[in-house]
Amino acid sequence: MPQVSIVGPTDGEVIPLGAIQMRILEDGRTTDHRLGIGEITLAPHTAGPLQHRHSQHDEGFYVVAGTARFTVGDATYAAPPGTLVMVPPGVPHTFANPSDQVVVILNTFTPDLYVQYFRDLRELSAAGQPLTPAASAQVMSRYATSPAIDFPEHQPE
Repeated sequence: MPQVSIVGPTDGEVIPLGAIQMRILEDGRTTDHRLGIGEITLAPHTAGPLQHRHSQHDEGFYVVAGTARFTVGDATYAAPPGTLVMVPPGVPHTFANPSDQVVVILNTFTPDLYVQYFRDLRELSAAGQPLTPAASAQVMSRYATSPAIDFPEHQPE
């Protein structure tokens, strides 16, 4: 019989990334890699990742607390609690928390391809490498993801 995964409110794999924290709730092991789930916590006044597009997975965002700002291409949307944003492959997107409140977002990856991206960022940070946009773009490239705009490989510090 298949195993059931139960992740309590303080369980999961926590990945601190500066003002952003990712808590992996399902890394694909229980779902035969069909689905990955994380919980993103954004501190107040936090910019998210550079705008990017995935070529091999859908990404979903369900806002649990606070009001997130999503940018999809040139359009910007306020996303209060209860908002679901589904991003199919190829669509440029990013998110941020411009407010004074903490934002919590449930994040899904179908399939689970992108879960490892956050682990790789943690390893870079632990090795003392700053998580610059250029470093993030390089890691994104390992997971069928690219910046939505041309981005130089090396950016001056």
